[in-house]
Amino acid sequence: MALTLIICFIKAGRGGLDLFLAKVIGNVWATRKIPALNEKRLLLVQKMDTLSGSTTGDVMLAVCFKIDAGIGDTVLVCDEGSSANQHMGTPPTPIRTFIFAVVDQVYSEGRTTIYT
Repeated sequence: MALTLIICFIKAGRGGLDLFLAKVIGNVWATRKIPALNEKRLLLVQKMDTLSGSTTGDVMLAVCFKIDAGIGDTVLVCDEGSSANQHMGTPPTPIRTFIFAVVDQVYSEGRTTIYT
């Protein structure tokens, strides 16, 4: 049984929520980090075009917490600091970008794109 995730891409004005699809392209290893990042993985992600699946733009660092994402996965990324803190249940920390979900498929404009 597959879980269907309906995504509404939101790009709000300054200070608003930013959700986007990205491809995980690498890991970041840190032997010393702030306590808020303990037991959390750091991954490199790059934004994707929703329909073509091609990567575009700069590479970003994203925190991965309770999501089993790895290199090659398509993920839903949230780029907004207070949402990251709420999701991880932490007091305000310098975490801005985090992985919200691993995406299996997207239905948009009458077309389904499957990511494997």
